[in-house]
Amino acid sequence: MQAGIRNWVCIACFVLTACGHAAATKSSPHQTKPASEQIVIDLAAGPANHFSPDQAFGAVVDGLQRGRVAESYTPYNIAALKRAGLRPIAYNLRSELGIEAWHWSEEGTWSDAAHNQGYWTGSDHPQKPVQTGWGYFLPRRGDTTDQANDSGYSRIDDGDTATFWKSNPYLDSAYTQHPARPQWVVISLADTTPISAARIQWALPYARRFEVQRWTGVDEYDDEGRWVTFDHGRVTNGSGGDQVLRLGDAARRTKYVRIFLQESSHTAPPQSHDKRDTMGYAIREISLGTIGRDGAFHDAVTHAQNNEDQTNIYVSSTDPWHRSTDRDRDAEQPGYDFLFHSGLTNGLPILLNVGAYYDTPENTAAQIRFLAARGYPVGKVGIGLEPDGQNISPEDFAEMYRQTAAAIHAVAPQMKLAGPGLQDAVSDTWLDDTPDHSWTRRFVQDLRAHGRLGDLNEFTYEHYPFDTACGAIDEKLRGADTSLADGVARLRSDGVPATIPLSIVEYGMSAFSGQSADEMPEGLFSAGMVAKFLTLGGQRTFLLGYGAEDLFEPENDCAGYGELMLYGQDANNRVSWHTPAFWAMQMLTQQWAMPGEAQHALYRATWQAPKSALPNAVVAYPVRRPDGRLALLLINRDKTQAHRVGISVINQAGQRGTELHGPFDVIQYGPAQYAWQADGANGHPIRDNPPRQMTVDGGPIDLPAYSITVLRAAYP
Repeated sequence: MQAGIRNWVCIACFVLTACGHAAATKSSPHQTKPASEQIVIDLAAGPANHFSPDQAFGAVVDGLQRGRVAESYTPYNIAALKRAGLRPIAYNLRSELGIEAWHWSEEGTWSDAAHNQGYWTGSDHPQKPVQTGWGYFLPRRGDTTDQANDSGYSRIDDGDTATFWKSNPYLDSAYTQHPARPQWVVISLADTTPISAARIQWALPYARRFEVQRWTGVDEYDDEGRWVTFDHGRVTNGSGGDQVLRLGDAARRTKYVRIFLQESSHTAPPQSHDKRDTMGYAIREISLGTIGRDGAFHDAVTHAQNNEDQTNIYVSSTDPWHRSTDRDRDAEQPGYDFLFHSGLTNGLPILLNVGAYYDTPENTAAQIRFLAARGYPVGKVGIGLEPDGQNISPEDFAEMYRQTAAAIHAVAPQMKLAGPGLQDAVSDTWLDDTPDHSWTRRFVQDLRAHGRLGDLNEFTYEHYPFDTACGAIDEKLRGADTSLADGVARLRSDGVPATIPLSIVEYGMSAFSGQSADEMPEGLFSAGMVAKFLTLGGQRTFLLGYGAEDLFEPENDCAGYGELMLYGQDANNRVSWHTPAFWAMQMLTQQWAMPGEAQHALYRATWQAPKSALPNAVVAYPVRRPDGRLALLLINRDKTQAHRVGISVINQAGQRGTELHGPFDVIQYGPAQYAWQADGANGHPIRDNPPRQMTVDGGPIDLPAYSITVLRAAYP
């Protein structure tokens, strides 16, 4: 179908949407075949949870490519986005994922103002409107890869001795008020390699005491793995400079080598006037390998100024020092003035996620002062995003969480805090030989040990259950509930108290792009995930992909072109066609639930199916709405088989009633309304219609294959 025709169809869809979807039709009450399956609603057990749509159903505003803020968030596009009914907003910070410092305002001060460099603190009373925010690359970066655009590289093996990595000075005892924890550098060699020598070219401050260690495990998560110091790898009187170490008489084969840094020299270059320059550790370049009989060093590390060629380096922390010239010009975020005046926030308090590990507490405090001065509503402040994905130790992150929390409370004492924004509920530490590998448990325990667990008012994490969008997608869908429930159970068993609510700050079937993200599976997943999470006691969810996008080339060819999003866009960056995720969210927020702040009571239901049915093919989520009606969300995850279901109720007295009687309002969406045409980057729907609405007198309900149904009835 031509683009112009697709746009014309889309305009028609918007008209229908604005008028409350297509006109409702009357369906015959007579069924030719009785139901062989039952949905049993259990009211006797009481509500599984209560929720408010204005809290539970949210979306993420995140970083975008350069120039995309103004293009994406036009009044026309924002009006289209709001039709999905996702009202609360989480402001996620892409700079924290990209190992970048956050400039939420371009007005502010540098710690070294004469050279426009150092540690940045934004102005809490800027003269110009804050329309756009930017991340700034960290020139003292140690990690080869990051969790954002992955466009940076490590300075430890970039082949340039004029550059260096430096650890975060805020982890020094001067800031922590207790003995500083060791910092580290891990070199991940291309393969298991014989190592008997190391060359460390130190910057300032260097390590007076450190150890060079090898990992003995078969992989990064081997429970039997241990960090073993090389025979001559312990240094107790380091003096910096260009240091060559013979680590042993014989080479030891390993894939991972760690420089374990235990005591800093606390020295800085002569021209330095900032105490933070003396804190932590700094290394210009590291080489590992063997020394031949001729005395030549044979280096197993590849040194390069890009992350594709250089040997992978991981570090415990990075100094947020940077320069005015370090701005990442390929990414941007909506500025706070733009965000709150655009209508995106719907006038509701936002969940504001701020930097913790790659920013400074002073800059975070300034932005809280700015938001308060502007009168912008902030419900909670989330500290950090994906620290587990960056291989940050839970204890080090807990330290920065506490410092950031203290800075926030110094200017806003009553502000509630959230975090840590884990990349997954199941989060184990990496290359770790301590007895407890649970990232979550150690983070919670560290806050508790310092008397600061009260600073964690909401535990946040992301949920992308599948690594790729390949394979049997329908089987993955049917297993999604188990994955979600296991994650919630793991968080509680890892020590997150029941008094701290859980929220999901991003979700999708997979964090990697694929065609299924723009087909029925993503819609089925999103609706089911939100309803299941609330049933499990979760507090709120925020959908990633709140906007219109182009299709992305997949990392795995088997996945096909696609992108997590509510809409596709045309050549002028205008909202063009819907994805099933859009209709799924609209059915959830406006048909299953009643929009607004009123509380809804969510109950449990079971599907009684014949033995021949696929397990977990049909799920049901009943909710008692504020208008007294009973609404039932029904999702058929069977790709090929329709299911006819009768609906019965166990009432509050525990009595099993007859089938639920009509009349029913039925809203239904599936392949009859949507079909996809794969065509690489030009893929598009060849059928994109709103859900069908019907009035049904009673009897069993037919659930088409791969469909979402909302049924509403008066009960009792």
